Amino acid sequence: MSLFYWTVVIIAGSLIGSFTNVVIHRGPSMWGLVDDATPRGSLLAPRSYCPHCRRPIPAWQMVPIVSYLLQRGRCSACSAKISPRYPLVEFTGILVASAAYVVFGATLAGLFAAVLGWCLVALAVIDWETGFLPDMLTLPLIPLGLAINLGGYFVPIADALIGAAAGYLVFRLIGAAFHKLRGFEGLGQGDAKLAAVIGAWSGWQLLPVAVLAGSVVTLLAILSARAMGKTISAKTEIPFGPGLCAGAFFAVLLVRTAT
Repeated sequence: MSLFYWTVVIIAGSLIGSFTNVVIHRGPSMWGLVDDATPRGSLLAPRSYCPHCRRPIPAWQMVPIVSYLLQRGRCSACSAKISPRYPLVEFTGILVASAAYVVFGATLAGLFAAVLGWCLVALAVIDWETGFLPDMLTLPLIPLGLAINLGGYFVPIADALIGAAAGYLVFRLIGAAFHKLRGFEGLGQGDAKLAAVIGAWSGWQLLPVAVLAGSVVTLLAILSARAMGKTISAKTEIPFGPGLCAGAFFAVLLVRTAT
């Protein structure tokens, strides 16, 4: 683990974390998940701008994490507060890259794990903010995971195929049973598709581990919300996607020790 590789990991993680913020901010409007004033455009254009005053952000103010700290979390033009979500996502991008590098080293498996992790970060935040897991991000990860495992990078392709099918079907059955018993949706189709992603990447053996880890993360989020004074009842909608995304990345990192 040389200094050169660590430098690449940190720079790449922060830059892709910054782009992940673009996906989180623009994606839901582009894909019709929310109806707001965010210009549709694309993920590459127009250039990044302040969501309050719409002023384009100069290149020197787009250095991940550093620019936020230097500007003290405010826009230099209108002084509006910048959401701390931006540096947090950028820092998480570094953590994802670092974890993949520590576990898999400077290998293709490490790169693939990092790509999955960055996509999961985007999915987690979008689900937390909108309540949706966009198909535009979730569905491509299923064939991508299968293709990667066809090359033998994480688990045997048979385990990946069984995992993808089992993840989707089990979640759909649980969701249908919950809806019939309680009269409202407890697990959405997006969660079932995300479970298929977990199976496609990590195989059926680690699927329960990912779900358990996701449940623990979600429970901790609920307890934290209650500790901060928020009222949470049995009918409060709490997205499972963010926790499941954390469990999905955890499962991929476990592949190295489990196989």
